[in-house]
Amino acid sequence: MSRVANNPITLPKGIEVTLGNAISVKGPLGSMSQAMSSDVAVALNEGVLTFAPTSSSIQANAMSGTLRALVNNMVQGVSKGFEKKLTLVGVGYRAQAQGDALNLTLGFSHPVVHKMPAGIKVETPTQTEIVIKGIDRQVVGQVAADVRAYRPPEPYKGKGVRYSDEVVIKKETKKK
Repeated sequence: MSRVANNPITLPKGIEVTLGNAISVKGPLGSMSQAMSSDVAVALNEGVLTFAPTSSSIQANAMSGTLRALVNNMVQGVSKGFEKKLTLVGVGYRAQAQGDALNLTLGFSHPVVHKMPAGIKVETPTQTEIVIKGIDRQVVGQVAADVRAYRPPEPYKGKGVRYSDEVVIKKETKKK
C-alpha cells in the first residue's frame, strides 16, 4: 500500500466532508470538490478520512496516495488557505494590486497586467513584494509561476521576480 495513503487525514473543527461520486470539502474559507477514483476506497469515521486501494494493482496503489494528497490539500485550503510570496529585485521593478489584477513594472517598455483567476487574491504589502492567496494549492502555485515567468531571476545580477525563499546563485562575469 502507498506510504502516503497509509496516513489518515484528521479533519479539523468546522470542516465538513461529503462522500459520493466526488469528495466535497466545505470549510470557513470556501468549498472544493474532487472526483473519486474507482480504484480507491474512502472511509469517513468520526472525523478521520482513510484511503485504501480497492485492488492490488499498481494503478490503484498510486491513485490511493494521489487522492489522499489531493484531499489533504483541499482540507488545508478550506481551513487555512495557501499563499505564495514573491519578491521583485531590480531598480524600478514595482508591483501594484488593483482589484483582481496585478500591475507590474519590470523594465519593459510597457506595464504588464496579470489578471487573477477566480478565487485568487493578490496583495502588495510593499512595491517589491507580492502575496498570492487562495484555497486551491495548484492554482496558487500556477499563478505564482506565471507571474515569475514574466521576468525570471537572471544569473549575473539576480534581477527579476523570485519566490521569497528562492536562492539565486550568481555567476561570475566573463573575464578577458
